[in-house]
Amino acid sequence: MKQTFKNSRKILLTMLLALGIGAIFILAIGENPLSAYGALLRGAFDGKLKIGTTLAAFTPLLLTSCAFAVAAQAGAFNVGVEGEVFLGGLVAAYIGINWGFLPKPILLVACFAGAIVIGMLWALIPAILKAYYNISEVCVTILMNSVALYITSYFVNGPMSAGVANAQSLPVLVTLPKILPPSNFNAGIFIAIVVQLLIIFMLKKTTWGYKIHTVGTNPMHAEYIGINPKKVFIHSMMLSGAIGGIAGCIEVLGVHGYFLNNFAVGLGTNGMLAALIVKSNVALAPIMAFFLAVLKSGAMGMQQSTGVPKSIVDTITSVFIIIATMELLFQFKDKKRKNMESGPASPDETIPVTKKDDGKAGASRG
Repeated sequence: MKQTFKNSRKILLTMLLALGIGAIFILAIGENPLSAYGALLRGAFDGKLKIGTTLAAFTPLLLTSCAFAVAAQAGAFNVGVEGEVFLGGLVAAYIGINWGFLPKPILLVACFAGAIVIGMLWALIPAILKAYYNISEVCVTILMNSVALYITSYFVNGPMSAGVANAQSLPVLVTLPKILPPSNFNAGIFIAIVVQLLIIFMLKKTTWGYKIHTVGTNPMHAEYIGINPKKVFIHSMMLSGAIGGIAGCIEVLGVHGYFLNNFAVGLGTNGMLAALIVKSNVALAPIMAFFLAVLKSGAMGMQQSTGVPKSIVDTITSVFIIIATMELLFQFKDKKRKNMESGPASPDETIPVTKKDDGKAGASRG
């Protein structure tokens, strides 16, 4: 708890520092930072529509940041969350359009089940390549994002096309209830929160969570104490893919009501950034995801009310990344300096193991 509070304070200070640097840029173009930030907040929270728009933007960021953080806990760098969102949304749309013979509650469950399965299978490919062939999951997932985009684009322009000007599918037969209409905020937020709480519980209170953390910290030590690091790595990647699939399903069933081509561009990247800034802490990722949602949602209002371009929001986000990267660099340098000062560890100090007394040792001592 103490460490979580300390990390929360660091994130808050980082936010203030980034906003301060953003204020310098705003001053440089001859505008008032207080007026600009006030307009940004009004653009994000002034009225039901704007609050709903902000929360609708927060929901997928909450899930994609959680998806990336879960994989990172096991030492995986899953850049392919965006592809899992795309494919999860596509499968959810297909089931929601073509499985009308099912009762609506069961159809809703089927949409989410299909999205979860395809997300897991899509994440399984880079996981196996990394675990058994040592092929970088970063390169594979980046390339697979493009493949997923092309696959969904083919279906929405071909077999699943609604035949309208914008590339999209037919409307799904089941949707998530809207909250705060006419905004796109929907009941998917409750699903996202439940997923987040379950992941936090799993990581902190279960044996599987312990295995994930151990493999992410030191896979050689994990193998030494009887944990299969390859298996844990693959399972954590599949869990990450499942969460990405859920995000895609919520966007299709809750926001659009159909599959819209390129609907998820940027969702995976922004979720990844939110997770990276908080060092893949699943409990703190929602704070940063919400902050990024506020920035994105209020940027247009800031540009319309003042002379400050919405690109200043991207500048503030970039400052966040720079500060987080610098902090990680300093931590690495401090760790390296401490290791050099302490000198090389003896073999007995490398992995402390407590051996059980089997009776033989006592007999020899006697």
